[in-house]
Amino acid sequence: MITIQQFTRKLAAVPEEEFTHESVLDYLRRYPVDLDSLDPYLYFCADHYTRNLIQKTPLYELLAICWDVGQRSPIHNHANQRCWMAIAYGRVQVQNFRVIGRDAAAGYCELEPTTNFIIDAERPAEVDPEEPIHSVANPGSFGSRAVTLHIYSRPFDTCEIYDIRARRVETVTLTNTTEFGALKSDLKLEKAALVQ
Repeated sequence: MITIQQFTRKLAAVPEEEFTHESVLDYLRRYPVDLDSLDPYLYFCADHYTRNLIQKTPLYELLAICWDVGQRSPIHNHANQRCWMAIAYGRVQVQNFRVIGRDAAAGYCELEPTTNFIIDAERPAEVDPEEPIHSVANPGSFGSRAVTLHIYSRPFDTCEIYDIRARRVETVTLTNTTEFGALKSDLKLEKAALVQ
């Protein structure tokens, strides 16, 4: 186990040509992050998960995402960028979706669920580049908060979100709750209180 400071130094040293599917997954498996070192980035909000930017380079950005019990992301994509996820605390469930009909001009998009899986400390994962639309959830049945580490390559600031019932898609701007440990939001936040 290494600190987040060691993790970011090692990650920044990975050459761009080695920033590939298997090498980043292997990196996440080999270097689990000590939760205590993440303290400056661990904020929870009762209303929704929080995005906490740790590191950003032209090649990637690294975020800690904090999930209270029962929270989930909207169904979304990653703007054609790669994403890898690892667990720093707890576990989360990922549900993938496939597009079965789309009219971009009308904002119409019909999806169907495909694979789902759990990410825990032993099993980091990559967003499937063939089915990049997904949601992430920390179901109430898991009974614990969760903290995920996300590596996005390359950084992006908008993505599409999908309403599966209304069969609609829209582009939204992403905002971070904290950046490099400094608050960027006026949300009602709670500093992390995790039981280990």
